[in-house]
Amino acid sequence: MIRLDNISKQNGHQILFIEASMGIQKGEKVGLVGPNGAGKTTLFRMVTGQEQPDDGLVTIDPGMKIGYFSQDVGEMSGQSAVAAVMDGVGPVSALAAEMATLEADMVDPDKADQLDAIMERYGEVLERFQELDGYALEARAREVLAGLSFSQERMDGDVGMLSGGWKMRVALARILLMRPDGMLLDEPSNHLDLESLIWLEAFLKNYDGALLMTSHDRAFMNRIIGKVVEIDAGSLITYSGALDFYDQQRALSEAQRQAQYERQQAMLAKEIKFIEKFKARASHAAQVQSRVKKLDKIERVEAPRRRQTVQFEFQSPPRSGEDVISLRGIHKGYGDKPIYDGLDFLVRRKERWCVLGANGAGKSTLLKLVAGDTKPDKGAVHIGASVKMGYFAQHSMDLLDGEETIFESLERSFPQAGQGALRTLAGCFGFSGDDVEKPCRVLSGGEKARLVMAKMLFDPPNLLVLDEPTNHLDMVTKEMLVAALADFEGTMLFVSHDRHFLGALSNRVLELTPEGFHQYGGGYTEYVARTGQEAPGLHPGG
Repeated sequence: MIRLDNISKQNGHQILFIEASMGIQKGEKVGLVGPNGAGKTTLFRMVTGQEQPDDGLVTIDPGMKIGYFSQDVGEMSGQSAVAAVMDGVGPVSALAAEMATLEADMVDPDKADQLDAIMERYGEVLERFQELDGYALEARAREVLAGLSFSQERMDGDVGMLSGGWKMRVALARILLMRPDGMLLDEPSNHLDLESLIWLEAFLKNYDGALLMTSHDRAFMNRIIGKVVEIDAGSLITYSGALDFYDQQRALSEAQRQAQYERQQAMLAKEIKFIEKFKARASHAAQVQSRVKKLDKIERVEAPRRRQTVQFEFQSPPRSGEDVISLRGIHKGYGDKPIYDGLDFLVRRKERWCVLGANGAGKSTLLKLVAGDTKPDKGAVHIGASVKMGYFAQHSMDLLDGEETIFESLERSFPQAGQGALRTLAGCFGFSGDDVEKPCRVLSGGEKARLVMAKMLFDPPNLLVLDEPTNHLDMVTKEMLVAALADFEGTMLFVSHDRHFLGALSNRVLELTPEGFHQYGGGYTEYVARTGQEAPGLHPGG
């Protein structure tokens, strides 16, 4: 289906691939992994023909249709979300758009004299639309959009009015509706809520074409793929199995390479010692020469590259009182849409609440009420004695000063801290060496999120209120954050669509549903076991 043979590729001074090869067959679902900047997006662009390799060959089966979803969504406006999704499928969408125009013309009094011609054209367009199964296609487009959490109103509204995250979903829906022979999905799990993620997971499991995908969401990728291709120092290494199996295999091969390296180093040291000892003696000249030749011929085993993972360790936060957050009789709505109608909720010290609920259930609103970012219409929010709160929301990243470097930003927040301590902090959150001199304005979403998180956790609060803290974070940073927060001695209230994060860190669940709210003792894993669903509003096993 898709083959890369002996690909070499260089971007500027950076060598991405050196004689790298891989292949994907029909029906295979492959996860592409590698550190940021390793060349994942470049590989996708070479498969789609948007970039060419410097050397080597990319082969796609003749007639194979490939759909490519990337984070770079083009301009969309002037049509509904449904029309934009159908656009990807070709002539049907153009016919649907023409039918809509003709329907408007039929009732336009200024065009009454053209009615016969309009009706005749409408009949031709309708006939062609039906031949191409247009009505079924529109129904399928709506089904895909509903799966990605679109309301009917949002489906029919102007796509140009949507936020960047919702436009991403439109672009993704377009690829899914196309059902191409091969799909390349670059981070499809970004910007999706838990319900959409679970729907997409089921969709991709049932997809019978070839799939190559990247994702920072471990649980999502693990459940879909059956093969991993790793970009490692210019090579493409293929492992069979999902991510968990890949981790085991990688650790095993790294341990074997380390043992092989150490054995060879010991042998080399012994040989060199012999040569040094006897090189001046004529009686041993032949032996010394033969050993020198032997050493020249030996192919040296390289030491495995150690992946640098710096662990972040919390200082102990100050102790808070026993009652940390108390919400009493909270009423809150936006316009004529009520969100809460008498919510009572108490959070006690060391509890870690994850908040679950479908789009619009009021998850972020709850966190904003606690953080004081919004006020209830009725009722009282009380923060307990000696509580020091750290609040992470998506808008926190907009508050960084674009002209400051990462290091200056940290220094301004912690003027008392030494340079060494701040450099260590930056290193823990993935900013090593000269990275700390980058100005904040050039940082990616993920880098901004890491910097904000570093600032929040350095002088630790005893209450963490986190709204989607793992958005934009890569797998390595996420693992570090989960490990650090597992040791956190304070209280947590958080919203996340990352099931690994939810399962590892929660010990209580607050579920918001249209029928009301439910509290569960035990964390997210127990919630799934007890309810038979991974998110509210989903049918068990759905």
